[in-house]
Amino acid sequence: MNTKRFFAVFAILGLLVSCAQFNPHPMDMTTAIREAQTSADHNALARHYEDAAEAARLKVKEHKRELEEYETHPYYGKRAQDLKAHCHRLINIYQQAVEANMTMAEIHRQMAAEGR
Repeated sequence: MNTKRFFAVFAILGLLVSCAQFNPHPMDMTTAIREAQTSADHNALARHYEDAAEAARLKVKEHKRELEEYETHPYYGKRAQDLKAHCHRLINIYQQAVEANMTMAEIHRQMAAEGR
């Protein structure tokens, strides 16, 4: 079971790395993860992931507002479909980032509770 969790963590990290351009709290995550030994370390990582999730939630709201603008105003013409599709893609990407970050936060909270 721990092996599955280990691989899940790395899969989620891959998703997070792909969204690195919106990292609200730049830190050397590789070092922070490698050096996390105490409950406090894991709680700090969990807070980092929760903050990143909140930043992604704000991006979802922002792009939903933009999408509404494109849907309610016809003056965007032929480009409206492209703009709407772009917003839909970004909303999806940021929602996935929210879920991935919250999963990572939960894992680190569990590790903190276990005293790892």
